[in-house]
Amino acid sequence: MNNIVQSDPDDGTSLPGLLPPPDGGLPTLIARACDMPPLPIAVVHPCDPVSLAALAALGDSPLGAVLELVVVAPRTRIQALASAAGIDLARWTIHDVPHSHAAAAKAVELAAAGRVAAMMKGSLHTDELMGAVVAANSGLRTDKRVSHCFLIETAAYPRPFILTDAAVNIAPDLAQKAAITQNAIDVAHALGVTCPRVAVLCAIETVNPAMRSTLDAAALAKMAGRGQITGAIVDGPLAFDNAVSQRAAIDKGIDSPVAGRADILVVPDIEAGNMLAKQLEYLGGAACAGVVVGARVPIVLTSRADGVATRLASCALAALLADVRRHSGFHA
Repeated sequence: MNNIVQSDPDDGTSLPGLLPPPDGGLPTLIARACDMPPLPIAVVHPCDPVSLAALAALGDSPLGAVLELVVVAPRTRIQALASAAGIDLARWTIHDVPHSHAAAAKAVELAAAGRVAAMMKGSLHTDELMGAVVAANSGLRTDKRVSHCFLIETAAYPRPFILTDAAVNIAPDLAQKAAITQNAIDVAHALGVTCPRVAVLCAIETVNPAMRSTLDAAALAKMAGRGQITGAIVDGPLAFDNAVSQRAAIDKGIDSPVAGRADILVVPDIEAGNMLAKQLEYLGGAACAGVVVGARVPIVLTSRADGVATRLASCALAALLADVRRHSGFHA
């Protein structure tokens, strides 16, 4: 099913890149974030050596002058870790709390009060942090559904793209997929892409009543055509090869304005998304940045395996979205 919401603009805009340019400068994403005014970000319970070392590296990075790191954690644990690693804590504001649950609650309180503009997960479990964010009295909920967006760039594809949702929504139904798709479109708009192309991924590119994901994909495309999803060209169902390769689409007889030029890939569930993101990163050499959107502030959900480059890119992405919110009211 092919529904074009508006004429294909082909205006040459693309999402900011994460790979260093040939001249050895900063990736576009990082460079854009470095031009922003200072942004306070709450780092929630970074109470393990990897998290604290990454935090120190962030402070020493090109983004160090932009990110005002506010550490929310038990002071004695942070001091012991910092002492063992030779890290100076004097450059950070520290909110002393007794444990990880209190750290999540305090970070949410700071964000709701406007004292921080973004949040980043440390060593506490994702469910513990997100449970505090989505609680009815958190002050961070909006009329949007909370979802996760990966911004990904690989040398094998001609443009950076968004992959959603690979981290928060486990098995979304049609209404939830529509909200997830709209969130990703809004993120693309905030990053400068006025009319992103959205591929709704399935195992096949035709509707099969026995495969719910293909029915949902076709419905999402029709919803875009009827104005229920706005601001993008949406096509689906599309198999992954059709979404990223015009040649594959032509060989299969698929006429699509999205094929080979997708800015956003919408996956059917968290398992497909998580595996795809990790395959691209570990086998495809992709650079990734991830952020949770739909709340009043963007939230960086780091993995224990994330290196400094991924954490830096994720903070840059969160900072850009938070800056857009400061000026427009956009809920990242």
